[in-house]
Amino acid sequence: MKIDLKELYPLQAELDKDIAKRHHITYKKTFYSRLLALIVELGEFANETRCFKYWSFKKASPKEVILEEYADGLHFILSLGVALKNKKTIYEIKKNKEYNLVTAILEAYQESLKLKDDYSSKQYKKAMSSYLNLIAYLGYSPKEVKDAYLSKLKVNYNRQVNKY
Repeated sequence: MKIDLKELYPLQAELDKDIAKRHHITYKKTFYSRLLALIVELGEFANETRCFKYWSFKKASPKEVILEEYADGLHFILSLGVALKNKKTIYEIKKNKEYNLVTAILEAYQESLKLKDDYSSKQYKKAMSSYLNLIAYLGYSPKEVKDAYLSKLKVNYNRQVNKY
């Protein structure tokens, strides 16, 4: 399964531009904040899946909630790619047969955290791939992910207008 993010990068760039103008910020000044936001959103996503909560009988949150948290993280990882002028837009989404959702999330954390010391196109592509691969463990389609992103994009613009 493949996902093409070609239409999402320009949308994210426009949102980033709007936020930068409203808050008088730059990509350079906010790199660490964007990276931390990605890590926090990845944690919120994991929390909604409940995949690591071996002690609990409670089931995962509804699909829409999980997708919304995933879309939150997607905004930040796309933003990191916009700043790098990333050219790659098509990614193969695949499960690692040796992983489950917990270990796939840990890999996404690990590859994303490597961006702190190696903010390069090569490392970005690894981080993005590991992030996108998460959807394979949940059985979500690229269309569902894109739709969740677009829905959250509207929310994020509204938040800027309403001084969130």
